[in-house]
Amino acid sequence: MAMAMEGSYRLKSVYFVAAIIGMVVVGMSSKADGAISCSTVVSDLIPCLSYVSGSSAKPTKGCCNGIKTLNTAAKTTDDRQAVCNCIKSVASSYSSYFDKASKLPGLCGVNLGFALTPSLDCSTVH
Repeated sequence: MAMAMEGSYRLKSVYFVAAIIGMVVVGMSSKADGAISCSTVVSDLIPCLSYVSGSSAKPTKGCCNGIKTLNTAAKTTDDRQAVCNCIKSVASSYSSYFDKASKLPGLCGVNLGFALTPSLDCSTVH
């Protein structure tokens, strides 16, 4: 049972980390077609789990590469708003990880131009 609870905790952590880090794409501007799903965000950002969960003192290269991959993928306003909405949905359940996860863009050398906060209004993202 402890193993099942640990696995559930790790899965929840992965989804939260992915959602928060996905906010990186929200502030980036460019144009292209396509939609970004929550599963894409999660896939790109699984390497960030070690930093956000506390088992690593700094984000890994894989984590920062995932942030950059999402940045490249989120070309349209619709893409960025979809990522934002995914993040808000997941983040509302895992607020204990938010502080550390919100630092990831800066630690990875990405300037969003806005603060990552739980109250970010996704409809204002362009």
